[in-house]
Amino acid sequence: MEELDLATTCEVLNKIMEYELAGVVRYTHYSLMVTGPYRIPIVDFMKAQASESLVHAQQAGELLTGLEGHPSQQIAEIQETHKHAIRDILEESLEHELFALGLYKSLLETVENSSVYLEEYARTMIGQEEAHTIELRKMLRDYSS
Repeated sequence: MEELDLATTCEVLNKIMEYELAGVVRYTHYSLMVTGPYRIPIVDFMKAQASESLVHAQQAGELLTGLEGHPSQQIAEIQETHKHAIRDILEESLEHELFALGLYKSLLETVENSSVYLEEYARTMIGQEEAHTIELRKMLRDYSS
């Protein structure tokens, strides 16, 4: 086993935490902006995503502090497109999830062969983010031309 690069690991965990916290705001915003006949199930989906993002941020923060890192009090930048059609919201959500997937893959690369626990955490989160992207792609199928 290689030695864990604590500084890089903590840096990536901080980025994950900031991005997941931005997800709380993003998905809460989306849940408020959805209109139309499919509003109720999509609002429920967005609220669930917001809650899950908070849990993910807390998990990353717990790992970060467990590694003697200091959690940021920032959130990642959230771009407001002012596009609130369901298709736009779902496409932006997919972009958000794909970026999060990349962050967890970066964590896996950082901790691979250094910490079984952190590898398993990263793999679990990658699986969850991949599941979200699959779900969003399925939701977007009705909008394909």
